[in-house]
Amino acid sequence: MTNALNSPVVLITGAARRVGAEIARALHGAGARVAIHYRSSAVAAAALAAELNAARPDPAGESAVAFAADLLDMDALPKLVESVVARFGRLDALVNNASSFFATKLGAVDTAAWDDLVGTNLKAPLFLAQAAAPHLARSGGCIVNITDIHAERPLKGYPLYCAAKAGLLGLTRALALELGPQVRVNAVAPGAIEWPQGKNDFSPAERAAIIDHTLLKRVGSPADIARTVKFLVFDAPYVTGQVINVDGGRSAYL
Repeated sequence: MTNALNSPVVLITGAARRVGAEIARALHGAGARVAIHYRSSAVAAAALAAELNAARPDPAGESAVAFAADLLDMDALPKLVESVVARFGRLDALVNNASSFFATKLGAVDTAAWDDLVGTNLKAPLFLAQAAAPHLARSGGCIVNITDIHAERPLKGYPLYCAAKAGLLGLTRALALELGPQVRVNAVAPGAIEWPQGKNDFSPAERAAIIDHTLLKRVGSPADIARTVKFLVFDAPYVTGQVINVDGGRSAYL
């Protein structure tokens, strides 16, 4: 990766904050140029790009650039991919990290919740993958989807979110079949990594019960997810169609 123009380019959705930002830091630290996608977190995305560019000045141009797009806007998805390719000249990996997460009580599920949860967790990853596929095939690249352990073991009170993530898990394997052998497609399924903030936050008792149900008896960190994504992007040339659970062993007997 000594030649900046030949260093791999990775598009990470929802990369301005939390787990997405940690993934961007890890991949950038490994030598990639990163496209930091955001929807509304413009300040955080710009700050992250500035942080990464300061950490690794690039004579060929910025090694980290922020890109705005609403993933629920179907017209914006191919435009996002093309903007990244136009800026960097190539695309080597797509990390579908952006996700909406909130409870949906059965009997009160509406189309707005459907559009949001299915749109961010399943529809956008599919159409981004479709737009990125020709570029990834040329570079022998890969896709990493961020699923959830609840894609296979549903979380009570979140039926629509779990169904959307289950769809993303199935899509991961289907895309591995469709895009091989040129493009590898895998997923990372986080467990208790970073608690969601706001009205859907879990109570202290619920958090304690979740932690107690892990084999390691502790919460994971965004860095745990980022390291696994980095492995799949850079160090797993013979791995495709797989889902790696990063959950402290919770799914072993959930």
